[in-house]
Amino acid sequence: MGSEPGLRLVHAREPADVDVLVGQVALGDSAAFEQLYDEVGSMVYGVARRVVRDPARAEDVTQEVFLDVWRKAPGFDLERGSAKTWIMTIAHRRAVDAVRRNEAQKKYDEHAGVPDEVHHDAADDRLIAAEEHGAVRDCLETLTALQLESVRLAYFNGYTYPEVATLLDKPLPTIKTRMRDGLIRLRDCLETPR
Repeated sequence: MGSEPGLRLVHAREPADVDVLVGQVALGDSAAFEQLYDEVGSMVYGVARRVVRDPARAEDVTQEVFLDVWRKAPGFDLERGSAKTWIMTIAHRRAVDAVRRNEAQKKYDEHAGVPDEVHHDAADDRLIAAEEHGAVRDCLETLTALQLESVRLAYFNGYTYPEVATLLDKPLPTIKTRMRDGLIRLRDCLETPR
């Protein structure tokens, strides 16, 4: 019995060992991180999508999960469970947190009143704005080139993340990760007392 004409046998690629990849990520291996994302990214997104329902929010949760994985990989203990289980646990927790934040925001919005207008002196406003702009400029200088370019295109030029990815000829997940890392670095820098 031969195979039917026009059909050919295609072997699926061997799945990567997620435990090994997380070990490499713990050592700062960005190529292993990308491979890990390719290996389990759709599963993480699936968990997030089932919990938060909204596709865009599920993408955000997925990015938060991989940011956590990058940061926490050095502390991962294989004796406590598999890397895949660890990642899926992070995904579920992040998704539940996102739903809770959303519900809390809805409740706040329902109960929040409109504050009375506060009038400021124009000179004081200009001085505060100048100080804030200087601080932002200083903090922008702490970003990597890709983070800086991504943040400028998205926040100063108004491009969407997919448009930034196209303009910089980088994969969308890479842009989202660099953008998130850059914004966290900016936040931390701006919150540091000067």
